[in-house]
Amino acid sequence: MPEHEKTHHHHEVHVLTAAETEALIAQFDRESNVRRFTGVKDIIIKGLLLLFTVYIFWVTLIVSLPEQVRRWAFLGILIFIGYLLYPVRSKGTKKINYVSWYDIVLGTLGAFSFFYSVVNFQAIIGRATLLQPFDIAVGIVGTLILAELCRRVVGLPILFVAGAFIIYAFADGFSLRRIVHQLFYTTDGIIGTPIGVCSTFIVLFIFLASFLEKSGIATFFIDLANSVAGFAAGGPAKVAVIASALEGMYSGSSVANTVGSGSVTIPIMKKTGYKPEFAAAVEAAASTGGQIMPPIMGAAAFLMAELTDIPYAQIAVSAILPAVLYFTGIFLMVHFEAKKLGLKGLPKEDIPHFGKLFLTKGYLFLPVIVLVVLMGRGFTPAYAACFAIVTAIVVSMFRKETRFNPGTFVEALTGGSRNTIGVAIACAMAGIVVGIVSLTGLGQTLIGLLTQVVNIPFFTMTHTNLFVALIITMIACLILGMGIPTTANYIIMATITAPMVIRAGQEAGVVVPLMAAHMFVFYFGILADITPPVALAAYAGAAIAKSNPIKTGVTATRLALTAFIIPYIFIFSPGMLLINTTPTAVIQIIVTSVIGMFGLAAGLEGYMFKPALPFERIMAIAGGLLLIYPGLVSDLIGLVLIAIVVLLQIFLKRTIKPGNYLNDPEHR
Repeated sequence: MPEHEKTHHHHEVHVLTAAETEALIAQFDRESNVRRFTGVKDIIIKGLLLLFTVYIFWVTLIVSLPEQVRRWAFLGILIFIGYLLYPVRSKGTKKINYVSWYDIVLGTLGAFSFFYSVVNFQAIIGRATLLQPFDIAVGIVGTLILAELCRRVVGLPILFVAGAFIIYAFADGFSLRRIVHQLFYTTDGIIGTPIGVCSTFIVLFIFLASFLEKSGIATFFIDLANSVAGFAAGGPAKVAVIASALEGMYSGSSVANTVGSGSVTIPIMKKTGYKPEFAAAVEAAASTGGQIMPPIMGAAAFLMAELTDIPYAQIAVSAILPAVLYFTGIFLMVHFEAKKLGLKGLPKEDIPHFGKLFLTKGYLFLPVIVLVVLMGRGFTPAYAACFAIVTAIVVSMFRKETRFNPGTFVEALTGGSRNTIGVAIACAMAGIVVGIVSLTGLGQTLIGLLTQVVNIPFFTMTHTNLFVALIITMIACLILGMGIPTTANYIIMATITAPMVIRAGQEAGVVVPLMAAHMFVFYFGILADITPPVALAAYAGAAIAKSNPIKTGVTATRLALTAFIIPYIFIFSPGMLLINTTPTAVIQIIVTSVIGMFGLAAGLEGYMFKPALPFERIMAIAGGLLLIYPGLVSDLIGLVLIAIVVLLQIFLKRTIKPGNYLNDPEHR
């Protein structure tokens, strides 16, 4: 391929329009597949969404309601709005200004079911498990209507999981009255911890993300990444990695991240010379990693703080090193792929000047800085998010193109309310699973079963039983993540498998910190978004790149391989999460892990400074893995292996030139 064909100017690339971007997000993200309204009906819907916003800020900043009342009201409002927005089938979104009569009826019944509990709060508390027949009927109707909305917004997989747990409770001998009481009227079920966290912390961070998006921060992040890495070999792919890492600081959706920045970066990557599958995979892998990027880390991090009683700020700090290593691994894979294919960077005229860009738009970072500082000073995440939202509004006023007007202000509020529905419904359904586990003691039963499995003689070598438990947990997280949102996946797996991991550690004589066990299931729940066969982020990227979805998912999984390794490392060596470690040890972990990523990426790509021979690739991968695993002996062996490969790469003559990879059918 001639050099001039490899690099194209920015203006020659077809970037997706706003309408195309919305259509793609709706295709792969059920939560975005909503009805469209105009005129009076649009005003009514926006009015309802604004009323929900008022309720959220009212109960957060002004009044203090009983916890059950606040959660029931939260769900009651969302269920009514949800039935107005989400049709029974996705085809229903094509009709403008149409809401079927039965959706109005279902929404009203659902809202009534939850507000019945609000109005009769004291009486229901007094009756305890001695529910009246009407109480039971209301609980059943409310649960079924919630389940139908979940089918529309989130999908069927989580319904099958929740349904299986309810059937188990009946099979275990519990009565209908007892199950309804547990699931609908106590804080151990639908209005349990997940919906409690969603209605206090998560919803405010969703609003913050909506305001940041309207302030133009996503475009700023792409421009900033371009100014930093656009000139480098294969620059657009590196831009995608950096921009997705930055976007991950405020956005918790893998699909939305992929389509949002990918609509710009994927076409440019293709024009630069990357294969469509690789271009889409880079964006999908990097965007998925956004959910592990502090300070926000998607919604699940707030749930982790609540379930573990570990301060959120501590969780965010502990997540920094694994997140940096994740993006470092992808960045290096992209670099070696670019070198292997002989790709160049973007033309100088297409790259923004870093200094000018930062001086003119750097203020857009201020809301994130305010958020981090306030949470670091002990403010609750809810108050920190409120201050960050106010900061986002204030800084948007600095320039005309980012300034909020009444229209964009309302769009930010209504967009935040609408985006809350999917997360809240998923949290409510996950609460059913948690409630049944609490009611039946199923968690202890599963822990006992796992203990029997890992204590089979074949598995009883040192640490092997813990390793088997981790593999089982990983597979369960990946399977559950096929169609279940990260939040619900994490809640279910944290309830069932995190205690199993800790128990397996005890059986193996290994102390597994609570945070490490929860981070393990958190990571693998996220990775389901790029792991075939159901890899929604990869499929969204493939739709933009017009590539094979399965090949894109496989490539994204290879790019994110470090994310499959890191969770095992911090189980056996919690120092990676900054647990029980020293500054010296942290520096050693950072240095050796980065060198390890270098070796691992080079081995997987088959290129370091020159094309790598098979034995060099094996040595580089082995050395990289040994260096990523913290330990003096493993570090020394890993350094020796990678040093040998580096020397061979420098001094051994090669017969293949980088550009020839482009003419090899295998690498086209």
